[in-house]
Amino acid sequence: MKPKMYPNPMDKNVISVKIMEEKRDESTGIIYRKRIAICQNVVPEILRKSLSTLVILYWKKVSILKVPNIQLEEESWLNHQERNMAIRSHCLTWTQYASMKEESVFRESMENPNWTEFIQRGRISITGAGFLNCILETFASTFLRQGAQKGIRIMEMLLKEQCGAPLAE
Repeated sequence: MKPKMYPNPMDKNVISVKIMEEKRDESTGIIYRKRIAICQNVVPEILRKSLSTLVILYWKKVSILKVPNIQLEEESWLNHQERNMAIRSHCLTWTQYASMKEESVFRESMENPNWTEFIQRGRISITGAGFLNCILETFASTFLRQGAQKGIRIMEMLLKEQCGAPLAE
């Protein structure tokens, strides 16, 4: 498979991805990768301005959300033998104000070995923004949920391209 070029039409918010570490466990065959992704800041401008105004009111002039890009760290474990992959990611930007973590598992279905089960869990916690905490958490949750659905569509498309198999509708 050829490496992806960023940004690309499948995910325009990803600016670049750099592999920081890649190794294969000789005893298990598990491939481990650690990547850093640089993504566009998708927080709406109105929320960026609101939070900056809130912080100024407390006599601290900081532009917490006014960064052009966000860094995410992703670790993955691919086990060809057991036909599964686990992914864990978290945000490296805004760590003093926000915690965003996501875990995903792709594995062979027990019902049908030709099917893939996708399980995803995430946690978002934002502090230091007063009444805007809830609004920012809701925005982040919605954005990540939409991203998961988009990720499934991309994965299905790539599998169809590589395997040529029709997708179950």
